[in-house]
Amino acid sequence: MADCTAHLEVDVPLSEHEQRLLEQIERALVDDDPKFASTVRTGDRRQKARRKLQLGVLMVVVGLAIVVAGVAIPSASVAQVVVGVLGFLIAFGGATLALLNYKGATGAVETGPVSGGRPGPGGSSRVGKARRQPMKNRLEERFRRRYDQ
Repeated sequence: MADCTAHLEVDVPLSEHEQRLLEQIERALVDDDPKFASTVRTGDRRQKARRKLQLGVLMVVVGLAIVVAGVAIPSASVAQVVVGVLGFLIAFGGATLALLNYKGATGAVETGPVSGGRPGPGGSSRVGKARRQPMKNRLEERFRRRYDQ
């Protein structure tokens, strides 16, 4: 029987005392540096990442269209090669931009293999641990979710 363990993350609400302390910290931040506080409040990283992801996908489509246009040029010439290479570079840049922003745009969490089991047929003897976010990132994400509600 295989040993399966799952990681469950449970949100624990803040106590009234912790909520008051958090509100005091927020007020102090607004009083000390109102410009920074407004930037932190309005700066939605996920929205920016989504825009970059959309731009990346658009660049891939445009790049592929340019490659097809390069192939459609009637005579085999230097122009055909230049247009094809330009289209490829645009598509490659768009794919890179999209891939780099995918996790931030979708909130996808990387998961790894569950540790503690034996490797399957054809698997290696080294079993990796499931990747977890650092505690700081989890706390920041939990704070953002509470603040958005």
